[in-house]
Amino acid sequence: MADKEAFFKSITEGYATKGDAITLGAAMLDGETLTNAFVKIPLKTLNRHGLIAGATGTGKTKTLQILAENLSEKGIPVLLMDMKGDLSGIAQPSPGHAKIEERHEKIGIPFTAKKFPVEILSISDQEGVRLRATVSEFGPVLLSRIMDLTETQSGIVSVIFKYCDDNKLPLLDLKDFKKMLQYTTDEGKEELSKDYGRISTASTGAILRKIVELEQQGADLFFGEKSFETEDLLRIDENGMGYINIIRLTDIQDRPKMFSTFMLSLLAEIYATFPEQGDSGRPELVIFIDEAHLIFKEASSALLNQIESIVKLIRSKGVGLYFVTQNPTDVPDGVLSQLGLKIQHALRAFTAKDRKAIKLTAENYPISEYYKTDEVLTSLGIGEALVSALSEKGIPTPLAATMLRAPMSRMDVLEDSELKELTDNSKLIKKYSEVVDRESAYELLNKKIEIAEREEVKAKAAKEKEAAEKSSSRSASRKSSKSTQSIWVKTLTSPTVIRSVLGILGKMMR
Repeated sequence: MADKEAFFKSITEGYATKGDAITLGAAMLDGETLTNAFVKIPLKTLNRHGLIAGATGTGKTKTLQILAENLSEKGIPVLLMDMKGDLSGIAQPSPGHAKIEERHEKIGIPFTAKKFPVEILSISDQEGVRLRATVSEFGPVLLSRIMDLTETQSGIVSVIFKYCDDNKLPLLDLKDFKKMLQYTTDEGKEELSKDYGRISTASTGAILRKIVELEQQGADLFFGEKSFETEDLLRIDENGMGYINIIRLTDIQDRPKMFSTFMLSLLAEIYATFPEQGDSGRPELVIFIDEAHLIFKEASSALLNQIESIVKLIRSKGVGLYFVTQNPTDVPDGVLSQLGLKIQHALRAFTAKDRKAIKLTAENYPISEYYKTDEVLTSLGIGEALVSALSEKGIPTPLAATMLRAPMSRMDVLEDSELKELTDNSKLIKKYSEVVDRESAYELLNKKIEIAEREEVKAKAAKEKEAAEKSSSRSASRKSSKSTQSIWVKTLTSPTVIRSVLGILGKMMR
């Protein structure tokens, strides 16, 4: 039996904060919740990223909901990736329950039902604000990495972007990019080879197949205009609460390439547009990526390096990234090592492989004199988790098995009528609902090709006319020559000429 008083002291001192913090719940020891032994996460460290992991049904999504609510309440906007479609209920208050009241009594904090300002976003045909980005904004490097291109193929993509920049050909959607690929190996082959080097038809064919693969996963809906402006994620409502932006992704779970394309584009745009924050004391935006293994699934080493770089750099912009997945091993080690907050729900050991994975997971947490971490991982109940965070000084806090507080909002989806009301009142839907298809590379290249074809037809007609005229002139000359010859023959063989000649010859003989 562990020393309860010593444990209580280690928790209250280890999680003590001078600045603002989020209270996750109360620490547990030997299955008992210690009232007022609060486990707190300082706002100052929330841009140090984090992980929420655990087996299916252990409460990961509700933990995500708790964090999002508390951040919003403190005026910090949130972006949620809703893969299962069960987070929209944040827009409505919790109906409450006796078990919720009982849980909060154990923790030592009152329960308050509350709704939060929510914006529904979408990258597909689902209801919500449409998120789009142009191919040009994506850039040649990221586009090449998403498609897992070879060095030669990546070079061709860079050449295409450079040619389009030099010739003022906007690359807005995949239709534009495909047209450019066709142009480089057909009509514009000679033009590009003169200024940019020869481009292999085999390489452009391989790139085109990769583009088609992206289109099959729905990327043609994502690439285009009007581009989403990242500052629209930072809105605060009239009550000073941060908006919780929920991206509905229920229809792209089986399209990991589309998901990773979108996520990397969004993170790269946020990094490029957000100002440097330094040590501001609170994050500007916190992003939760549910079913995070989809980002890393089938990702090439180049793509993983890109993700790792963004995770390392984006916190300087005041942005925190939180990955939600079943097992920490779903996240590459290079990314996992950057995560300051770890909330680990229960894991289940059904096989020898599972038991090995649990022992490996336990090694990711600080050593505790109060817990056998691998045993605790299999005995946690629903809504309980092992927590390891960073203090305000950046020091890892004591490991705490935690009874988590309940969400203040509804733990269920919105009804269709509620969702319609939410989207009907959205200012952003009005802003981004219109699909813009302005003149871009596709149309401009088609015009260029049409002009070239007309010029070619004119040149061909002129050559044919010139050839016809030359042929006509030669024919006339031949006719004239024949006519002259005919006249001379007729003249020389006429009876008068013959008689005259014979007369002259007769006189000469006399």
